[in-house]
Amino acid sequence: MDSAAKDEMQPALSPGPEWPEQERAEQLARGAALKWASGIFYRPEQLARLGQYRSREVQRTCSLESRLKSVMQSYLEGVQTGVWQLAQAIEVVQGTREALSQARGLLQGMSQALQTLEPLRERVAQHKQLQALSHLLPRLRAVPAAVSHTQTLIDGQQFLEAYVSLRELEQLREDTWAPLGGLELPVFQGLDLLFEALGQAVEAAAGAAGKLAREDPALLVAAVRVAEVETGRTTPLGQVPRDWRQRCLRALQEGLEQAHFGSPLLPAPGALPGWLEALRVALPVELATAEALVAPCCPPQYNVVQLWAHTLHSGLRRSLQNLLAGPELEAADAFALLHWALHVYLGQEMMGSLELGPEADVSQLEPLLTLENIEQLEATFVANIQASVSQWLQNALDGEVAEWGREHGPNTDPSGSYYSPMPAIVLQILEENIRVASLVSESLQQRVHGMALSELGTFLRSSSVSVLQLDGAPSGALAPVEAALDELQRRIYRLVLEALQAELQPLFADLPSRQWLSSPELLQSVCERTGRFCRDFWRVRNPTVQLLLAEAERAVVLQYLSALMQGRLVCRGADERTQAAERLRHDAAQLQQLFLSLGLEENAHCAPVLLALRELLNLRDPALLGLEVAGLRQQFPDVSEDHVSALLGLRGDLSREQHLAALSSLQAALPPSPRASRRVLFSLVPAPALAPASCLPSGSCARALLLAE
Repeated sequence: MDSAAKDEMQPALSPGPEWPEQERAEQLARGAALKWASGIFYRPEQLARLGQYRSREVQRTCSLESRLKSVMQSYLEGVQTGVWQLAQAIEVVQGTREALSQARGLLQGMSQALQTLEPLRERVAQHKQLQALSHLLPRLRAVPAAVSHTQTLIDGQQFLEAYVSLRELEQLREDTWAPLGGLELPVFQGLDLLFEALGQAVEAAAGAAGKLAREDPALLVAAVRVAEVETGRTTPLGQVPRDWRQRCLRALQEGLEQAHFGSPLLPAPGALPGWLEALRVALPVELATAEALVAPCCPPQYNVVQLWAHTLHSGLRRSLQNLLAGPELEAADAFALLHWALHVYLGQEMMGSLELGPEADVSQLEPLLTLENIEQLEATFVANIQASVSQWLQNALDGEVAEWGREHGPNTDPSGSYYSPMPAIVLQILEENIRVASLVSESLQQRVHGMALSELGTFLRSSSVSVLQLDGAPSGALAPVEAALDELQRRIYRLVLEALQAELQPLFADLPSRQWLSSPELLQSVCERTGRFCRDFWRVRNPTVQLLLAEAERAVVLQYLSALMQGRLVCRGADERTQAAERLRHDAAQLQQLFLSLGLEENAHCAPVLLALRELLNLRDPALLGLEVAGLRQQFPDVSEDHVSALLGLRGDLSREQHLAALSSLQAALPPSPRASRRVLFSLVPAPALAPASCLPSGSCARALLLAE
């Protein structure tokens, strides 16, 4: 295209209206110029240079106008070029539209032609399928017979031959798949069921691996080989992989558990030890079979020995959990299970056998019983044993009571002392229970030990109790038992002494009296009855016999003192006081002689208190009574004002002032010696109520005294 035509196509540019801001811009420029000029030509001497400034500004103005014209010319040329290009693009778009319209018409014609060819295409596909089927037809005709033969092979446990036949049938199905366009022929519809039948047969063989390893190892090897080949095979697209290895391993575990722990019935009460003993024999045999026979029939990755050990352990653990969740076990069953689980199971007779190779890896087995299970079994065992021991002890006590209640005398030992084998038998039974519990664990031993100590609280103290002291146990572990036995011993003493007091109480009803002053027959009767009562004590072993004699002597002296305190006798002169003092001396000697003859050690006698009271009656100068009262307080610190007042009243010769003076010496007396402070006698004697005249000036009257236990 020439320049004239180009110029004709370019539109003429007419000057547009002035910009609204142009006038404002000119005003600002004029203002700025005036401001600049007024600053430059402010002084007169600068006006001479006005021409120079004018010519320079004119040049600058011309330069600016020239640049503006150049910019405007360039802008106008760009606009003209853009308009021309737009016109060219419009022409190209119109041409493309016409070409697309023609192509659309051609495509519509081709679509109609394709529709007419579609039946022909279908015929071609059918022809190809028929051609493929014609080539495969001989093989397809043999499929039903091959399926029947394969089923026969599976039923006959010919796993390798059956698997080869199935693979051939499956390959034939794949060969017909593509030519038929993904269409499956009815003749292959039972092929998946046949594969599943073979998988189940392989599982059944794996489940009976122990038996097959002994009777028909070739069959086990064939089953395992089929499972391994099928697991490692790449399955066709769209088919679910058959992981027969996992099915085989799972069947191995389930068959092993079913063989030993499949019975839903738990051992009956009392049958648990036999069940555990049968497992002790059967499980090592099963592990030996796995290591010697089953492992060579399986690939190394099966880890047969470890699988056997962990499977048997898991099955046994689950069975024991079910057993513990049922009814509470008896003591024998709980003990048998604890001992078997903690000592026998992991011992050299079973899972820790030296004949097992490292493949078993029994160190990784979790505990057969949890801590909660052990706690439950120990509590059950101790509770049942305690109930049995308690019942046995009660029966033993009942039998002992019946034995001692018979007409003939109790058994005696070579020394002549009464003897009962029951304490030794009890201690032997308890010690045996503790020893048996130590065979299981230290915690069970401690539990049974505590139970034994608690049951001993019903028996007398014995030096044989020390045999139950565990090595390393705290020294005060037997303190509760000793305290209980001491309390029981005191109760027995009290019962014995109450019987003695009941016999002696009528004899002391007339003491003191005028008859008592003149005749020794009253105390002689007391000594005779006391001697007859205490002569049976020689059948008791030391130190118990000494305690009984000491308590009996104390009981007689307390009865004597209690009679003196009643105020039934008041001496009517010096002769009667002398006679009463002599009677006290004679009675003290008679009592001492009696208990010395019975075997009581002299340092344990209480009768010398009568000699101290004799001095209160025998003293002729009443002014010296304060010294005697203070001496009495030194020997017997538990003597009270009421006791002293009652004894002073026996004299019958004291004035009120002398009586009070003697009582006041109790407070001024020196502190008693440590040895005397341990002698408790007067505090066990009830003192009679005294008249106000016998009180001290301070108003301190006799206080209530403690009674004997």
